[in-house]
Amino acid sequence: MPNLWNETIEAHRREVHNAILDATAALVHRHGLRSVTMSQIAEETGIGRATLYKYFSDAEAILLAWHERQINRHLEHLAGVRDKAGDAGERLEAVLEAYALTVHDSHGRHDAELVAFLHQGEQVAQAGQQLRNMVRDLLVQGADLGAVRDDIAPEELASYCLHAVTAASTMSSRAAVHRLVTVILAGLRSCA
Repeated sequence: MPNLWNETIEAHRREVHNAILDATAALVHRHGLRSVTMSQIAEETGIGRATLYKYFSDAEAILLAWHERQINRHLEHLAGVRDKAGDAGERLEAVLEAYALTVHDSHGRHDAELVAFLHQGEQVAQAGQQLRNMVRDLLVQGADLGAVRDDIAPEELASYCLHAVTAASTMSSRAAVHRLVTVILAGLRSCA
């Protein structure tokens, strides 16, 4: 088979895959986690049920794939924010601010049952570790420059930061989220 043909087929598969993920997320948002069927997903996507089953075994597998895509997009966004910022301190601030805004903006958008279902998998633990590693590395870089405290192990300090950022879910405004990040950054400053 010519390479162009293979690329066209693969692009079509990606489009169908993404359409299935998007349609399922929309249906779950409208009807709830337990109410969505494979027939509804096939109809919403505009494909046959047999085709749908070639991609996924059930609606829960689709939701897990959708969530994995969302997690990857968030991590890519944070890496992009980090890479656009200046020195280590600016990168740390940019990542914490972007993550806090993500936490704030996503709070209350999903029902508790869906959140509990999606956050039980290994992919969430792996993403959390990637995020901790990113923040830890920024803390190490900041400590090397003398801008970030070095009296606490970077891994431990990264955990503190990320736990503190989760308070953004209870903030009433984006301005309050910004103040939260300012307080977290103040606690990270070098004691020397």
